[in-house]
Amino acid sequence: VQLVESGGGSVPPGGSLRLSCAASGFTYSNPFMAWFRQTPGKEREAVATLSHWGDIHYSDSVKGRFALSRDNDNNTLYLQMNNLKSEDTAMYYCAAAFALYEGKRFEASEYNHWGQGTQVTVSS
Repeated sequence: VQLVESGGGSVPPGGSLRLSCAASGFTYSNPFMAWFRQTPGKEREAVATLSHWGDIHYSDSVKGRFALSRDNDNNTLYLQMNNLKSEDTAMYYCAAAFALYEGKRFEASEYNHWGQGTQVTVSS
């Protein structure tokens, strides 16, 4: 299983970015997938998750500003991030799990496949 993130960068507050996660190496359709983020010295925190059944959950800190979507034809997960704030600055990771089906699943330990991360910096 391979997850490759892209789309990070540096934007001013109020700006937007769209992250992509290209998934390959598995035939199982609709695995449980998620976006996490991490800053130095802090634990990895969930940003948004997508269940096997298509249910999406967002952390309270990004609700209303971020939108998760999936392109099944291209096995790609997206995270549209709008109205970015300085506190959104972090390394963003894509994650996948094949033994989960429903629920928020905000615990990083529940995921066994991770990408290498893409850096998002929000600064004026």
